[in-house]
Order: sequence, then C-alpha cells, then structure tokens
Amino acid sequence: MKVPEKKLGFGFMRMPLSDPNDQTSIDLPQLEKMVDTFFERGFTYCDTAWMYHDFMSEPTVGKAVVARHPRESFTIASKMPVAMLRSHEEGVELFEKQKEKLGVEYFDYYLVHDMGRANYENAKKFEMIPFLQEKKEAGEIKCLGFSCHDNAEFLDEVLTENPFFEFVQLQINYLDWESEGIQSRKCYEVCVKHNKPVIVMEPVKGGTLAKLPEQIEEKFKAVHPDWSMARWAISFVASLENVKVVLSGMSTEQQLLDNTAYMQNFVPLTEDEKKLVLDAAEEIRQTIAIPCTGCRYCVEESSCPKGILIPNYFALYNTEKLRTRIDWSPEKEYYANFVKNGAGRASDCIACKKCERVCPQHIHISEWMPKLKVTMEDENDLIA
Repeated sequence: MKVPEKKLGFGFMRMPLSDPNDQTSIDLPQLEKMVDTFFERGFTYCDTAWMYHDFMSEPTVGKAVVARHPRESFTIASKMPVAMLRSHEEGVELFEKQKEKLGVEYFDYYLVHDMGRANYENAKKFEMIPFLQEKKEAGEIKCLGFSCHDNAEFLDEVLTENPFFEFVQLQINYLDWESEGIQSRKCYEVCVKHNKPVIVMEPVKGGTLAKLPEQIEEKFKAVHPDWSMARWAISFVASLENVKVVLSGMSTEQQLLDNTAYMQNFVPLTEDEKKLVLDAAEEIRQTIAIPCTGCRYCVEESSCPKGILIPNYFALYNTEKLRTRIDWSPEKEYYANFVKNGAGRASDCIACKKCERVCPQHIHISEWMPKLKVTMEDENDLIA
C-alpha cells in the first residue's frame, strides 16, 4: 500500500452545509477554501463514497478537488456499495459512474464498502471482489481494501480468505477501544496480525469526543491547555503504529485549521498521555446508562436461551446514548450485524433472568432489554 506522507485524511461525509437539514446543500465556496488549505498544508488523502451526502459527495469532490488541482497532487479513495447491488452488471456500471462523477481515470484507494457478513455474501454473490481485482490489475485501482463495521472474528475470516486486500478501514476511537460491541482494539490487532495497514474512521465518534463532561475536559486541559478535545481523540488513534491515515469529517474551517495545524508535524502521544486518554474513556463509561463491565458472565455462564449478546449490546447502547450526531448511527449498524450473524435480538428476551443470577454488577438485565429494543432495533436494518 502506498502510504500518504501525512496521516490526516479529509473525509467528505460531513461537508459544510448551507442548510443543516439538507445534506445536498453543500457550501461549495467554503468547501473549496477548506480543500485549498488542506493541500497547502501538505495533506493529500481525500475519502468519499457513492451514497455520502445523499449521493452528492462524489460529484462535489469532483468539483472541489479534481477539477481544481493537478491529479498527481492528491489521492482519491471511494467505495463499492455492495449492499445496494442487485447484480454483477449493476456493480460494473456503478464503478464507471463513480469515475465519471469524480472526473478521474483511476482511484488511488478503493474499498468494498462496509464489509459485514451480509455485504460480504453480496460481494461474493455478484463477484465484485474478482471484478475489483481485475480493475486493480488494469491500473484503475492503485490500492484495494475494504471498510468494516463488524467484529474481530469476522474480520480475521475475511483477511484469511482474501490475503490480497492491501488495507482495512476501521472505526477506532478511544471510547470504542475496549468496547465489546465495536471491538476497536481487537479489530486493530487482527489487522496487525495480517500485516494490513489501517485507515481510521470515526476517530472523534461523530463529534461525541469533541465535547466532554466538564470534569474530564479539565483533566485534559491541565496537561495541554491549548489542545482541543478533538485533538486528543485524533492524536490517540494517529499514535497507533499500524494506522496510516486518520479520516476527519471536517465541516467547518476552524475544524480543518485545528486538525491540520497539529497533524502537519505530528508527534505521537506519550505513554502518560495515552493513559490519560484511556482513563478518560473509563470515566466516561462510568457516567453512562448501564454499568456493565463486559465480564461476560451473563452469556458464558448463564447460556442465554435466545443467544442474546448482552454485554455487546449494552456497550453499543451506552455509546449510542452519548452520540451527538443524529443522521447516522454506527452503533445500530453494529447491532444489526450481530443479529445478521446469528445473535438473538434484545426483543427476543423472555425474561428468564438466568443472566441476572450470575451478573456481578447486579444489573436488572431483563428490564433493560425492552429499552434496547426501542433504541437499537430498526426492522428494515435487521432483515437477514
């Protein structure tokens, strides 16, 4: 994989809008100014996808980036939305449309989008993976990888079956690092095991880690008074050795100026700074709804008759309640992936309370299941 010189990538999923209720109302003049500053400061990695901004991200990147800057001065990453495909021919046509919308002859980085269990089966059914390998051999893709919102076991399976993938894009941030629902650390370690570079998405968890409880912010400010909370979050993942790019969906010029300032000559966090970040994550978790420690007694000792992944779902529910972004929920997507992979839903709970009898935290698990159903279950997303 060709590694960018600087680790910060521009994620074109959260561009500036003239109308916050209309994802297509992209403020092109402001975006162009931000893109110019991004490039002037030595950054090159631009990430987009077919469906971002109600399908307007790729043509907008074509206008703001490709049409205004020499092709060799930047790199473009886009993705094949295998979840949307109904035939092989549709995927072939879509790939050509992406090149047309962006105004490019080739992709520097190209990904199978959201490689969960169901999407992986779709990719195999419509022979998209061999098709993309052919495009790589033809020079229309320089580096081929995939993004993943699934668990570490599944990720290991995909990389074992498809060793030719060159990189993986993962959701990693310090709040999800030890999450049993998202498994950031475990997935990262799978990539290290397979020697696959990692591109990070959601380093600030959709803005959740940009604004923290006052008592936690004070601890960060005591160490670096001039650092933003977003800087702490992005620096944590950028300090991971196998991370090559950290994507940031920058929707304001101030966000871009802040990020590019400290990432121009990035200095990894010290061990003490890393400890401060992980301690903050633990403190945040202690303020959240369900005091689950992830010990897994409830699933390993009680043998839930419905196969409900209680600690995984509790972790997702807790972070879902912290979320500040309202238009998309990665937690619900992880939940749906667990269900599609054969786990029971929260709504399957029969309140037998076998789990409660072994819970060291004495959580009334059966009482939480209806709340999880309301928050996490979207019938359309859970159709197998």
